[in-house]
Amino acid sequence: MNMLIRDVRDLDVRHAARDPMDGVTIRNEVRPGDGEAIIALHAELYPVEYGMDERFVAGVRNAVETALAKGWPEGGGAWLVERNGLFSGSVGLTDEGDGLGRIRWVLMHPRVRGLGLGRRLVGEAVERARELGMRKLELDTFSDLRVAARIYRDLGFRVRSEERTTKWGPEIVYQYYELDLEQPEG
Repeated sequence: MNMLIRDVRDLDVRHAARDPMDGVTIRNEVRPGDGEAIIALHAELYPVEYGMDERFVAGVRNAVETALAKGWPEGGGAWLVERNGLFSGSVGLTDEGDGLGRIRWVLMHPRVRGLGLGRRLVGEAVERARELGMRKLELDTFSDLRVAARIYRDLGFRVRSEERTTKWGPEIVYQYYELDLEQPEG
């Protein structure tokens, strides 16, 4: 009995707890196939989690392909998340011209949710936009994405407008956010 108690006490609990970021990598380089991976992740998660139909995925495909054809991530940025070699999330920043940037494709697979990656990477995208001299950022989302909305609002984004729509299946409140980068932070 004493042997068992002593063995348990000798365990180093610092090594017993698994690092939640174990196997997670973030890269800024867009490699061949990453566009398809962004589209595939949207196609995997949004229909199941929010009931979005094929029109939603087609819209994501169009936006990703258009951005890549224009040279993205040049002039903006990419934050691509993998866990143990599996594509697990993305945040994109595109240069829309005239000092306008757009935050796009903010999505994390459940295997990396809860690690603070969405907040961290959107924050890095906002900082990158400032470094590039962008004056304003925009993003589109919908009201059911409450965790994302909290991140955007905490970073200073404000809802510019919203509309009810069924263009991708279920009725949603589609929201247009913006952030004036010329205003002082805080």
